[in-house]
Amino acid sequence: MKLDIDYLIENLTLEEKAGLCSGADFWHTKSVERLGIPAVMVSDGPHGLRKQVDSEFHPDEHRSVKAVCYPAGSALACSFDRSLMQKVGEYLGEEARAENIHTLLGPAINIKRSPLCGRNFEYLSEDPYLAGELSASYVKGVQSKNVGVSVKHYAANNQEYKRMSVDAIVDERTLREIYLKAFEITIKKSNPWTLMCAYNKLNGTYCSENKKLLTDIPRNEWGYEGIIMTDWGAMNDRVKAIKAGLELEMPSSSGYNDRKIVEAVKNGELDIEILNNTVRKLLEWIELGLNELPEIKNYDKELHHSFSRRVAGECAILLKNNNEILPLKKSGNIAFIGPFAKKPRYQGGGSSHVDAFKVTSAVEAVGDLVANNADLSIIYKAGIEDDGVTRNEALLKDAVEAAKASEAAVLFVGLPDSFEAESYDRDHMDMPDCQNELIEAVAAVQPNTVVVLHKGSPVTMPWKDQVVAILDMYLGGQAVGGAAVDILFGDVNPSGKLAESMPYRLEDTPCYLNFPGDGKKVYYSEGVFVGYRYYDSKRMGVMYPFGHGLSYTKFSIGDIKVSDSLFDGKGTVNVSVKVKNIGNTVGAEVVQLYISPFDELLRIRPLKELKGFEKVYLMPGEERVTSFELDYYSFAYYNVDVNDWHVEPGEYKILVGNSSRNITCEASLELKTSKVPFLYTETTTIKDVFDYGKGHIIMPLIQKYREQNFEDTTPDDEIVKEAMRELSVHNVVSFIKISNEELDQIIENLKKSE
Repeated sequence: MKLDIDYLIENLTLEEKAGLCSGADFWHTKSVERLGIPAVMVSDGPHGLRKQVDSEFHPDEHRSVKAVCYPAGSALACSFDRSLMQKVGEYLGEEARAENIHTLLGPAINIKRSPLCGRNFEYLSEDPYLAGELSASYVKGVQSKNVGVSVKHYAANNQEYKRMSVDAIVDERTLREIYLKAFEITIKKSNPWTLMCAYNKLNGTYCSENKKLLTDIPRNEWGYEGIIMTDWGAMNDRVKAIKAGLELEMPSSSGYNDRKIVEAVKNGELDIEILNNTVRKLLEWIELGLNELPEIKNYDKELHHSFSRRVAGECAILLKNNNEILPLKKSGNIAFIGPFAKKPRYQGGGSSHVDAFKVTSAVEAVGDLVANNADLSIIYKAGIEDDGVTRNEALLKDAVEAAKASEAAVLFVGLPDSFEAESYDRDHMDMPDCQNELIEAVAAVQPNTVVVLHKGSPVTMPWKDQVVAILDMYLGGQAVGGAAVDILFGDVNPSGKLAESMPYRLEDTPCYLNFPGDGKKVYYSEGVFVGYRYYDSKRMGVMYPFGHGLSYTKFSIGDIKVSDSLFDGKGTVNVSVKVKNIGNTVGAEVVQLYISPFDELLRIRPLKELKGFEKVYLMPGEERVTSFELDYYSFAYYNVDVNDWHVEPGEYKILVGNSSRNITCEASLELKTSKVPFLYTETTTIKDVFDYGKGHIIMPLIQKYREQNFEDTTPDDEIVKEAMRELSVHNVVSFIKISNEELDQIIENLKKSE
C-alpha cells in the first residue's frame, strides 16, 4: 500500500498534522480516517514480543500476549555471532508480523559503563564495535520481515538512577568513540526505521531536543533516513524537540503537546515547513510497514522455543572447567541444587518482560535425559527459599547431604528478580548471602561442584576457587534450562565469549568514583577507558577478561599474515590467520582482532581495541583461514581539534587471539597517513611546534635563548630545545628579550602555517 504523501500533507489540517506527531494511546499512533492514514502499533521486543492486550493502561506483563522469550541482550552478545543475531531478528520479525506489529522497540545498545546499571541485562556490551556489529545484524533480520525496529536508547543512557533527568556530561571524543559508535555502525549498516531518544540530558540539553544529537550527527554526518521517537515519556519541550529533529512523541500526551505545536505554528514560533517535513517523515515511516506481503496469521511457537534453546546454548560462557569435569557423564548420581534449577531466572524486569508461553527448567530438561539413560540419576534440592534471598537451615542441610552423597553437584544460582531490573540500579555486585553460603557449603563436601549462573550482569564470586567449573548462562530466555543441560552433559559444546569484563570488585571499575553522579549531573570522567580498555591499559587483574570463554575442545590461532606492510589509509588491508581445532570435539572458536597503537599514542588511547571478530565452527582436526578487512577507521580516534576521525602515522600492532588477555599472534603495520594539520593556539608549546615540523619558524627564539641563557657554553640546538620544550610560545618573553613586533610576527607565521 502506497500513501500519496504530497497530497496528504497538502490536505491535512494543522491540527491533524500536529496530532500525527504523538501517539493515540500507549502503543498506537493516530489515524486520520478521512484521508486513509492508518494507525500503526509498536511493541516492546528486544528479546521477545510484549504486545499489550489493553493499551489504555501502563504496561503490565500479565496483560501481554503469550510469546517466545529469547535470551536477553546481555546473553545474545556473548554469541559473538552476526548470523545468529540476524536469525534471532528474523524470528522476532515473523512473530511481530503475526501480531500486526509495525515496529519493535529494540535493540537496546547502550554501553555497559558500570556493572551496576539496572538495565545492563538488556544491553549488549561494554564494547561499541561489538554492540554495533551485532545490532546491525539483528536489525537486518527484523526488517527483512517488513517490521521496523527502534534502536535505543540514544544516547548516554547508562544508568537508571535519575534517568529521566540526569545530565550526562561526556566529552566529545568519548561520546563519539564509545557512546555513539554502536548507533553509528547500526545506522550505516542496516538503516533502522527508527531511533529512540533517551530520557536524560546530554551535556546540558535533553536528548529529545538536542539538535546536535538528533540532526547534525545522525542525519547530516551518518546519512540517517528514518524517524526519531521518544522513549515513553521522554518529552520535555515539544516545540524545541520538533525543531531539533524529533518526529514522534510516545505515548499520547492527551492532546497537550499537540496543542503546543498548533500554537507555535500560529504565533510564528514554529515554521510550518518544519512541521510539514516532520509529518512527511512520519508518513514515510508508516508507509514502510504497509507493503503487501504474504500474511502471517500465526507462527510455530514450539519451533521458535526450540530455536531459543539453541540460541541460549550458543551464548553460554564456560568460565572455568578444571580437570575437564564438564561435560558430565550421563551416568551416576548427580545433585541439582538451587531454586533456579526448578524455576530459572531467564529474563529481566521492566518494559522488556515477556509473558513466555512456556519455560523449560533444568530439572524438567534433565528428566528427559534420565528417561533415556538408565544409569543416570538426578536428585533435586532447593538449598534455600524459592525467592533466592532467604536462608533456610533445614534446606541448606538437606542440600549439603545430597551433594555429599552424589558423584557431582550442580548449583543453579545467580541474581533474583529483585536484584536487577529497569528503573533502579544495583548497589553492589554481590549475589545474595544465602546463595554464596550454599555454594561454599556444598563445595566443602563435594569436590566435583559445578556452578551455573543466571544473571544479567557481573557478580563477585568469593567461592570461585572452591568450585571446579562455572557455566554462565546470563539470562538465557525461556529455554535456558534445556540449554544448560545440553551443555552440562555435552550435547552442546559451549562457544560463548564474555561481551563484558568481569572485575574482581566494584572498586576496580573505571567509573567507580563517578557513578551514578549526584542526581543532577554524572561526569564520564573515565573518558574512553571503559571496560577492557581500562583494565588492559592499566594491566589490572580481572576475574575474567573481555572475550573469555572456554570450550570442550582446543583451538590454535596463528600464522598471521597482513596483505601490506604499509597502509596509507585508502581502501582496506587484509589480515588472515589460521584457526585449527586441535581437540577431539566439534566446536566453535571466536577469533578476535585488536588494534594497538604505537607507544607514543598510548598516552591518549587504550592499549588495545576490538576491530574484528569471527565465529568459526570446526570439526576435530579441521583448519580454516579466517580473514579480516581493516580500513582507515579501524585505526582512527576522534580528534576534537579537527572535529573528525583521524589516524596518526606510525607503527600499529595487529593482535589476534581468543580474548583481550589471550593474544596468540601479532603483526605490525606501518600507517603512512597525514598528521593532524598544525593549529596554533595559546597553549602551543615549543615542543608542539617542532613535533609538527614547524621548528624553522621559531628558530630565532632558539637562537636568542642560547645567546641570553648560556654565557660560558654554546650548546647545540637539541639541548636548547629540550630546555625550552614545555614553554608556550607566547610565554617566551619571560625568559628571553625579544621585541613585541618580532614575537607577534612569529606567532602570525605559526597561525598561517599549514
